[in-house]
Amino acid sequence: MTVRRDFKEPARCRPDLVIGREELYAEAREQLARGGSVLLHGPAGIGKSTVLRALAAENAGATGTVLRCSATESESHLPFLALADLFGLVLDKVSVRLPAAQRTALESALTGRGESTLQRDGLALRLAVLSMLRALAAEGPVLIVADDLQWLDPASAELLGFAARRLGDSPVRMLCAVRTDGEEYDRHLRACPPDTLAVRLGPFSRTQVSALLDHRGYTALSRSTARDIHRTSGGNPLFALELARALAESPTRPRPGEPLPVPTSLRALVLSRLEMLSDEARRTLLVASAGARPTLALLHAAGRENAEAETAQAAALGLLATDPEEPALRFAHPLISAALYAEAPARERRAVHTALSTAASDPIERARHLALAATGPDPEVAARLAGAAALARDRGAPSVAASLGLLAARHTPADGGPAPDERRLQAAEDAITAGEADLARDIAREVLTRATAPAERVRAWMVVIEAAGQALGEVDAVFPQVLADAGDDPRLLALVHYQLAWREVVVDGDFAKSRQEAAHAAELAARGGDRRTELMALAFQSSTETLMGHPDAPATIQRALQEPQDPDVACHHNGAAMARFRWLLMSDQLPQARTAITALLREARRRGMVESEVHFSRLLADTELRFGHCGRALDLARESLRLARDSGIGESASAMLASLAEASGGDVDRALTLAREAADHAEVDGDQLYLSLALAALGYAQLVAGDTQAAVRSLRRVRELEHGMGISDPARGRWQGDLAEALVRIGEPGEAQEIIDVTRVHALRLNRASVLAVLDRAEALVRAARGEHQAAHAQLASAQERLAKLGHGLEEARAAFALARLRGGRGSAPTAYDEAARLFRRCRALPWLRQVERAVAAGPAEPETVPAAAPGVLDGLAAMERQVAALVMEGATNREIAGRLFISVKTVEATLTRVYRKLGIRSRVDIVRLAAGRRTT
Repeated sequence: MTVRRDFKEPARCRPDLVIGREELYAEAREQLARGGSVLLHGPAGIGKSTVLRALAAENAGATGTVLRCSATESESHLPFLALADLFGLVLDKVSVRLPAAQRTALESALTGRGESTLQRDGLALRLAVLSMLRALAAEGPVLIVADDLQWLDPASAELLGFAARRLGDSPVRMLCAVRTDGEEYDRHLRACPPDTLAVRLGPFSRTQVSALLDHRGYTALSRSTARDIHRTSGGNPLFALELARALAESPTRPRPGEPLPVPTSLRALVLSRLEMLSDEARRTLLVASAGARPTLALLHAAGRENAEAETAQAAALGLLATDPEEPALRFAHPLISAALYAEAPARERRAVHTALSTAASDPIERARHLALAATGPDPEVAARLAGAAALARDRGAPSVAASLGLLAARHTPADGGPAPDERRLQAAEDAITAGEADLARDIAREVLTRATAPAERVRAWMVVIEAAGQALGEVDAVFPQVLADAGDDPRLLALVHYQLAWREVVVDGDFAKSRQEAAHAAELAARGGDRRTELMALAFQSSTETLMGHPDAPATIQRALQEPQDPDVACHHNGAAMARFRWLLMSDQLPQARTAITALLREARRRGMVESEVHFSRLLADTELRFGHCGRALDLARESLRLARDSGIGESASAMLASLAEASGGDVDRALTLAREAADHAEVDGDQLYLSLALAALGYAQLVAGDTQAAVRSLRRVRELEHGMGISDPARGRWQGDLAEALVRIGEPGEAQEIIDVTRVHALRLNRASVLAVLDRAEALVRAARGEHQAAHAQLASAQERLAKLGHGLEEARAAFALARLRGGRGSAPTAYDEAARLFRRCRALPWLRQVERAVAAGPAEPETVPAAAPGVLDGLAAMERQVAALVMEGATNREIAGRLFISVKTVEATLTRVYRKLGIRSRVDIVRLAAGRRTT
């Protein structure tokens, strides 16, 4: 492919903002910071120039001289043009320092005066370029920025390569970009220094394309459209932007199932090769472009008798990618297929779809082609499309079902039965299942503009509410309208009150009222004979009761599991099976919980229920994390987060769980970022339910990171939120032990004990065995801070043993670590640290393992209590302050204190500041002197 010079990414793109290339950008930046050179390479439109401009702008300030050139294909035959771009502005300043022969050769080459050429005065010209660069480097660092290196005239490329290989330690760096359409980039390295880092820019992911489109102002595009843009562009950012622009400028949208409109600017990139095809070969490729998965057999069935020879011709021109192992034909780039289809007249397209409506073997595919061949309402076509949509739904392809349903509605006569809007609403509900909330909302809003029947209006309002996800506060105004539309119909009212139950818990955080609404919805649904809504309401009622610690929770779960069941509810992420899983997990029945959630995830994937898949992947990760399988949990959490971001569903919940997994088995800094992201999402959505979970994850990550003060702030807010919502089951967020431990570390054992006592009452009432063991672990730290080492030792050993029996591997390892630290590095402490390290290693809990290593490196420590040598001096200090001051008296450094007390150096410094203020002193030396003075009296 060739790209015209005026077909570059628009200049309005800020050069300092690079979307989707953060890791590659950081790698290139580090290389340049080390004094090395960088070669960016990749296909046309992939974003090389954007990255190059951003890197050049960032490095320009710290560079003495920046030399630039940007070659074009039309000028590549002109010798020394790139050299003139590079040196034109500095030639007069530096050339006087060159030997006469070199200066003459260089001026002749750059100005065109005289007869000197590279062949005639080659050595002098090569040395002149090298001398120019050395002279510039003597005044400060030099950065050569060369875009489109493939169009560099050969003479300039040869001279640059000669100099680059001989610059040695001179502070000259090169930042270049070169287009490589499947070809090797190695030959372009000849124009760069030997230490050049080659960085390949690949296609964007769907999430990155969506972020790019949002940044460029295409925020009105639905996620399904963004997905189509990603597929058609092949992840090429420039192609994606051009496709989005064409859509924005088009007065009509493509019909469901039709390829995107391809602008003329992009067609020119690929259609030039089509001119070399015969007319018959071009028609064959048009049939292939319209097929969902074209094969030679399909082309034959569609009437293309010479398909083998014609596709071979296309493959020879690089239009088709050949793979002997793959029977399906594949275009070399999705844009070729889209451009070919867009270029064809409408009459030819309809003829192709007519042929494929009988040639395709799959009934869904046949129905799609039949619809695209038809031009107006047709009850027979509509019925076939509705049947194909139902088949797609049964196959677990709700996104396909939604597309077919919209086509069915388009071809349904206005006076037909079912009515067009009924089919549109079914398509909207399929879109909700597929995770295409924005498409569903648009369909429902359109139906509401003309619907008058109460049942139809309530159904459309339900789609609008479902499409809001966790941001139910944004659709508050809908509820009065939908209640008015429902009238006194119990079936319709049941739907509304079920959604009101969600609103109460998400927006107002009122679990008691939410439970009442759910119970009322179940009653109404039973009265109206709506078993599906009744089951959903009972499942939600049982979930609220579980979190409230309500005694009726087990009985309500059993009611929700009674026959008859609805197959859609059975594997729904808010269904009865999900309520049972949550009960199993909170009751420490981990193996049964894992079996239950694995089965639910498998079924959700089979049915194509994207929203349920996001949640079930996250919950399976949560289950594995409780087992202590941190590596497995991390993989699942990252996959759930990727799917959530791609679909726009459950991002807050998935980010929250990913934070817990990162803090336990991955990158703590990433854990902090994800937890804050989750909290921000929940704050914006007004979702108190997930806000408390996100803050609990943040507090845990802060505790692991050693920022104990911040952990206490986050977890105290969780306590306030859950108290306000009426959540009393401590197995829900399991943050109480972390808060108690953090409070001990900052010298607040009294508050820690209060948290433990209050939580223990609920844990005993609900028989939460693992929570009780974690509370005992935290209480042992309180006792150790008070000097009760023997009792603390026994309590920790008991907690570790119980956690091991329950299968909570990570909590068991944390108890072993606390036990090792309690022993203070004396006697059998190395063995204790070995045990903790072994358990953390078994869990693949890398952040915790690093803490063990730091504690071992800090060396032996006395028990974490105030030494008896200076009781009077430190009496007015809090427990943590006494511990830090006592270790200062022993001569420990801040880093050693951090290692011994399992806190950060920053926390040590903050604690010492408080000690100085309370004791009326100014430094560590004063602590030692004060203690020594007291001992001598």
